[in-house]
Amino acid sequence: MTAEAHSTGSMAGDSPVIRDGELIARILSGERELFHELVRPYEKSVYFAAFSILQNEQDAEDAAQETVLKALKNLGNFRAESKFSTWLISIAMNEARARLRHARVLKFESVDESPPDEEGGFTPSVISDWREVPSQALERKELRELLQKAIASLPEKYRAVLVLRDVEEFSITESAAALRVSEGVVKTRLLRARLMMQKILAPQLASKRGGLFGSFRNRAGGSWF
Repeated sequence: MTAEAHSTGSMAGDSPVIRDGELIARILSGERELFHELVRPYEKSVYFAAFSILQNEQDAEDAAQETVLKALKNLGNFRAESKFSTWLISIAMNEARARLRHARVLKFESVDESPPDEEGGFTPSVISDWREVPSQALERKELRELLQKAIASLPEKYRAVLVLRDVEEFSITESAAALRVSEGVVKTRLLRARLMMQKILAPQLASKRGGLFGSFRNRAGGSWF
């Protein structure tokens, strides 16, 4: 086993915060090839955060990849006051919102193409499985499709907080940091989002209490019902 393999392997049992901190220190010291190892546990969460806003698979995949590049470029600005995952999701949501605003502008006027990336050196490898989003609440195909439609129908500000809290299982504090709003705003939006989900889903699941509905209720913890 090489020294590097032993070193990275020794971090496997550490908490995510310790692991991330050690990897960030090494990356900033010059081991940029470790960056993909740093972001790998959060790839699908980044994609899901972008998709919750953009509601388009290709756009979300592009936003997720751009998030990774921006995180690498700005890693030196990361402050350990929040978790790395929270910081990364915040970048993803900001990128998705920027793309959404840009798309709306394009409906009314022509916009020049963005200049190509001029950053040289190491570039993270393209991640091929952004769209494979494993989440305990979305395992079954029928329920996943039902939830995706319901979540997509929510206004963006409610959709974002619902995804962070009830899908990605961020805490109130982490959600507030990612969304750059107060904890009180997160709580208010979350309550409204759950009420909207209840109104949308309850009639459709009313006849499935014996199987799918019961499974969903257990996984959602009764938050929406």
